[in-house]
Amino acid sequence: MHRVYKDPTTEVTEEHRGNIGVTRVLIATSNSGKLRDFAGAAETLGVEVVPIPGFASLPLVVEDGLTFEANARKKAEAYGLHVAGEVVLADDSGLEVDALGGAPGVHSARYAAEAPHLAGVNCDDAANNTRLLRELKNVAPEKRTARFVCVIAAARDGQTLEVFRGQAEGIVLDGPRGANGFGYDPLFYFPEIQKTFAELSAEEKSRYSHRGAAFRKFLEWAGRG
Repeated sequence: MHRVYKDPTTEVTEEHRGNIGVTRVLIATSNSGKLRDFAGAAETLGVEVVPIPGFASLPLVVEDGLTFEANARKKAEAYGLHVAGEVVLADDSGLEVDALGGAPGVHSARYAAEAPHLAGVNCDDAANNTRLLRELKNVAPEKRTARFVCVIAAARDGQTLEVFRGQAEGIVLDGPRGANGFGYDPLFYFPEIQKTFAELSAEEKSRYSHRGAAFRKFLEWAGRG
């Protein structure tokens, strides 16, 4: 099926709708934080969000793509082969900090590693946050602008059907705030509501976050928006 990439500001038109009648969405992740984010966005639309059955036992897909889209597509296509006929979603997401030239970017989950681009497993959230704060130690608050980016790929039987992008603009604080969320959420301050993502409930986060924005585009495309 021909794929049309969505610009982040472009609305999904009838011409581009998938109309696949989704009532249950399989997510290619065991990350409880991501599952909570997806569930928060789907709750009001009557869509059930669940991980792929037996996901932990499936062969690991190496996220070695140079872009969020490349990693999302690779995961969705590979994991989708294990659930024939089902629509599977996989996302790749991360934090882009302007003062760091867009880092940690696609290496966000492995930023604390000595060589993030070569690391085979994700690092501890606290370690990633510690490195980020160290890198920004001498950067003025007004220059700590950053964005969370999420790209979701929807695939069936190993073929990408469509991709969806969402992002949220904010500022990296000099210390964590809030006990919710995961990853860089405690450091990511969202000026629009004057809170970090770690200070939001799952429902609030789905309304403002990059992952919520991308997932809503998928639901609209799928005829559920």
